[in-house]
Amino acid sequence: MNSLKLSANHIIKVLIFFLFSLQLIFAQQDTVQKKIDNPSDTIFVMSKAPLGAVLRSAILPGLGQIYTESYWKAPIIWGATAWLIYNWKFNNNQYKQYLNYYNQLGSANGITYLQYAKFYQDQRDLFAIYMGLTYILNLVDAYIDAQLFDFSVSKDSGTNTPMLNMRINF
Repeated sequence: MNSLKLSANHIIKVLIFFLFSLQLIFAQQDTVQKKIDNPSDTIFVMSKAPLGAVLRSAILPGLGQIYTESYWKAPIIWGATAWLIYNWKFNNNQYKQYLNYYNQLGSANGITYLQYAKFYQDQRDLFAIYMGLTYILNLVDAYIDAQLFDFSVSKDSGTNTPMLNMRINF
C-alpha cells in the first residue's frame, strides 16, 4: 500500500505534466487546408473548435463548457471540484492528526490511532483519484460538446416528429 501513496505535490506535478504534454501534442497539428478544385463541393466548418474547448477546460475546468454554450454545466463542475478538494483536505488533516496522535502516544491506543490514520490516508488518496477523474471527464465533456455543437434535434412543424438538423455555413 505504501507504493500507492499520493501527495498533493505528486498530483500537481502529474497535472502540470499532462497539460504541457497536451500542448506539445496539439502544437504539431497541420493547419494547411487543401484548395478545392470543384466549386460545387462544400466544406463543413465547425462553429466551435473541439481542441479549443479542451484547452479552455484544461486551463480552467468548466471554461470549455462555457465556450460551447453549455452554461449550466460549469457550476456543476466547479461545485464537484470544490467538494472533492474540501474532502481531500479534510481527510488529509485527519490523517495527519491521527498519525501525530500515534507518534506522540506510542503504543498506548496506538493500534486504533494507526488504523484511523490508515483509513483517512486511504480516503484522501481516493479523493485524489476522484479529482483526476473529474478533471479528465471535464475535458471529454468539453470535446464532445464542441463536436456536437452544430447538430440539433427539433420537431418537424408539419408532422410533429423529431428530426435531426445540421448547420452548414457557406
